[in-house]
Amino acid sequence: MLSSSTDKRESSSASIQIENVDKRYPETGNGPGMHALRGVSLTIARGEVVVIIGPSGSGKSTLLRSINALETIDSGKIVVNSETVTDQATNLPAFRARVGMVFQHFNLFLHMTALRNVVLPQVAVKRVPTAEAEVAAAKYLARVGMLDRAHAYPAQLSGGQQQRVAIARALAMQPQVMLFDEATSALDPETVGGILDLMRELANDGMTMAVVTHEMNFAREVADRIVFMDAGAIVEIGTPEQIFQNATSERTRRFVSLVGSA
Repeated sequence: MLSSSTDKRESSSASIQIENVDKRYPETGNGPGMHALRGVSLTIARGEVVVIIGPSGSGKSTLLRSINALETIDSGKIVVNSETVTDQATNLPAFRARVGMVFQHFNLFLHMTALRNVVLPQVAVKRVPTAEAEVAAAKYLARVGMLDRAHAYPAQLSGGQQQRVAIARALAMQPQVMLFDEATSALDPETVGGILDLMRELANDGMTMAVVTHEMNFAREVADRIVFMDAGAIVEIGTPEQIFQNATSERTRRFVSLVGSA
């Protein structure tokens, strides 16, 4: 995969374009303000897997949430598949239907079965007929190994099983891009591997992916490029080999030396 990453960026149009994005959180009674994103620019090609790493509070999740317009930015521009996310005229519910996002804490409806959790967004957002949505839901639950638990409620599922349902829910919307925000960090070590395997399958299928993760082995194996962030800024971008073995920034080398063997 590493040898093809440059070819992907040159031979296909950009799927995600982030241009000079700035984001500040104002000071509140609960704490000081924060400059979360500082002039961030990044291009992700169609079919490319970009993994974003960095210490806690470096802006990784804020950047991912900004791509999906879950965070508003103060300045700059974000374009996903020729659609300007930061344009006030953009239909955000329709846009988000085309950009799948998997969160750290699953965000399933607790009063709905796994099947209904996958059906509902298709019906509510894409206006898919219920019967058709149920067929698609069964298909994607089967893909993530959860069809036998289709009628279970989230409280009856383990964390790993809930995350599989969340991935099925995102895939059932047939997204053009998938965003993963630390999708394994709330899981016990025994279930992390299965979720990472699902993400590997998506990468192998050519899905455009932006992934925030602390799983360094996954980053090494799957990423076309790795983005290292610190203090709201991109410090360095390179292939896994470049980042883990030949980083140019001392800050990147220090981070990798601490977590690279994890």
